[in-house]
Amino acid sequence: MKKGTIYMIPTTLGGETTDDIIPVDVKNKVISLRIFIVENIKSARRFLRKIDREFPIDDSQFFILNKRTDPSELYEFIQPALKGEEIGLMSDAGCPGVADPGASIAALAHSKGINVSPMVGPSSILLALMGSGFSGQKFSFHGYLPKERKQRISVLKKYEADTRKTGTTHLFMDTPFRNMNVLDDLLNDLSDPTMVCIASNLTLPSQDIRTMSVKKWRDKAYDLSKKPAIFAIGSIQ
Repeated sequence: MKKGTIYMIPTTLGGETTDDIIPVDVKNKVISLRIFIVENIKSARRFLRKIDREFPIDDSQFFILNKRTDPSELYEFIQPALKGEEIGLMSDAGCPGVADPGASIAALAHSKGINVSPMVGPSSILLALMGSGFSGQKFSFHGYLPKERKQRISVLKKYEADTRKTGTTHLFMDTPFRNMNVLDDLLNDLSDPTMVCIASNLTLPSQDIRTMSVKKWRDKAYDLSKKPAIFAIGSIQ
């Protein structure tokens, strides 16, 4: 029996429309699917309604994949694809498999000979890198910073030292309610000349991308407490 495909579906980074963010071909494929692996059912249903107001949600099947999902459940999630059906994989925001649990499904699919098809859509990481002015040749994305302040500062100083030595761009993030803690650490514990980019509310009308030295950021910092943001430490060539 021919096996199906798992489509890795990008979702919006916020906002109420998909028109200028999700390509038409991606929308058409999403509309054709009836089986989904999602991080959050409520968010997934909202996204599907944005794609198509008449989407038959009640006729669709949803599997929940988040940090609380038992790994033993994953094999059940891909059973439809083993039988030749198509599955959509979605995260809460942005690209599945990047800073979310979706990578485990992709890895399992490869091990079972199931085709994995990533689709085009917004990535906050790449958008921040593109807009930062930092090196796109050498960069690392580190995901979430440590919660404990002492560890977080140690990590930030490590990124700063590596950027100074190698020119590598270091990108990272935190939950919106800890963004101001991260900003305080950047401004209080890094050197004045160190260059920092903060990209917040990407793809939204309120999008803001700024790259400045730590010294300048101290005068122009703004409230990030409720804004999804990507931070970067880098160098301007």
